[in-house]
Amino acid sequence: MAQRPKLYLAGPDVFLPNAAELGHRKKELCESFGFEGLYPLDNETMQGFSEERHDAFIYRANVAMIHAADAGIVYLTPFRGVSADVGTAFELGLLTGLNRPVFAYSNDGETLLERTKRNGMAAYDAATSSWRDPNGLLIENSGNADTLMLTEALTAQGCTLIRIDAQGRLDELAGFIACLEEAQKYFSS
Repeated sequence: MAQRPKLYLAGPDVFLPNAAELGHRKKELCESFGFEGLYPLDNETMQGFSEERHDAFIYRANVAMIHAADAGIVYLTPFRGVSADVGTAFELGLLTGLNRPVFAYSNDGETLLERTKRNGMAAYDAATSSWRDPNGLLIENSGNADTLMLTEALTAQGCTLIRIDAQGRLDELAGFIACLEEAQKYFSS
């Protein structure tokens, strides 16, 4: 039997109260599509770290998982603000830097600018014909779901960010399943 491709499952859902249950469900879905899911919380049960170095252990273990993965599914729903989780953004960068295919989704259908405006953090600057945040800093206005470095990392690979309008719910899996479908097409070709 051929080895199933391994997918690293990045995203802020690891912070949810039901993270272990959600990770188990994602891994089951991966298996049903012919993949092995590598969920970051799988590392939590491993031994070999002291409590004061728990953060360093998690970092090393997750980076090792990313290196072992054949591809990644990256969950870019805004988290603790108007943009994707910064840890997930790091993992996306590492995956693309290792030339691993990345399939990504967001449960928020709005653009970065729309979310920033909705949160009262954007003002139009007529002098420069641009949108600015409360500190006067430029807000990207290219219609992307997040900063161009995240969306263009996907575009450069020939992938797109799947955007589902689930009101930003972190536990909705429709986008995850759509990414599994894309990964299945990729690995079957």
